[in-house]
Amino acid sequence: MISGMEKDLSKIKLVVLDLDGTLLDETGNIGMKSLEFVKKLRDKGVKFTFASGRLHSAFMDYASELMLDNYLISLDGALIKSYPKGEILFSSYLSKAHVLKCLTMSNKNLVRMALCCEDSIKFTEDNSVIQDIIDKFGAKYDEVKSYTPYLHSSLEALFVSEKKDKLNDIRDRLSFPYAFGLRCGISKSNSNENIYIMEVRNSGNTKATGLKRLGKKLGVKIQETAVVGDWYNDLDLFKTEAIKVSLANAVSEIKFHSDIIMEKSNNEDGVGDFLEKIYYQKK
Repeated sequence: MISGMEKDLSKIKLVVLDLDGTLLDETGNIGMKSLEFVKKLRDKGVKFTFASGRLHSAFMDYASELMLDNYLISLDGALIKSYPKGEILFSSYLSKAHVLKCLTMSNKNLVRMALCCEDSIKFTEDNSVIQDIIDKFGAKYDEVKSYTPYLHSSLEALFVSEKKDKLNDIRDRLSFPYAFGLRCGISKSNSNENIYIMEVRNSGNTKATGLKRLGKKLGVKIQETAVVGDWYNDLDLFKTEAIKVSLANAVSEIKFHSDIIMEKSNNEDGVGDFLEKIYYQKK
């Protein structure tokens, strides 16, 4: 069932799950075994949360399906908000000055741009193509007349271009010494190999910092936590003292930092096998 070091899972009080490529299969569904053992472990007092690059609003259906009652870590740690109550534990909104600078860079370089807020991705008519090419799984998109009402409520700015060098130029202008406190990441679109996407957030926020804040709120030690992931944005979690679990489909760097490597992938409900292991160690 499991390769790697055997770990004592009986003391786990919190399980942190990535969604895409981990809990969800390629069709966006949760495996039956995962559903079964989330319920069984919840009855034993184990808490569950998500830590994902998704928007908080894109968690709702899955949180409801698992009947979660906890804070969820979205946008890789930029927001920690509870479900179903909607209480905010932590938020890291871009400053008005930074959003205005992003808008200036977008206009100057003729690069399309959108703003990620808690509930949806906001785009203007001139940027309407963004909703078809940005890889924000499950996100809602709202067309707005202007970005002005969202200068104080944006968690992330998104730039989209076919020319990576333009995004590199914008990134340089949003970095020291021209700007302070921002983190810019450029990646290829999963749905369109000719498109590059740049995400701009406040620096200092990761899934790991989100977990630290959540653990303090819940009174759960990091050593009493298991994290399950598959991708590079999980790496900060996999450098903590939590029990690190990767699936068969995880990238090699995540597997390298794992305490446990499951034999099954996300499409084979590898998470369900891991949760079953916890359950029987707690009996």
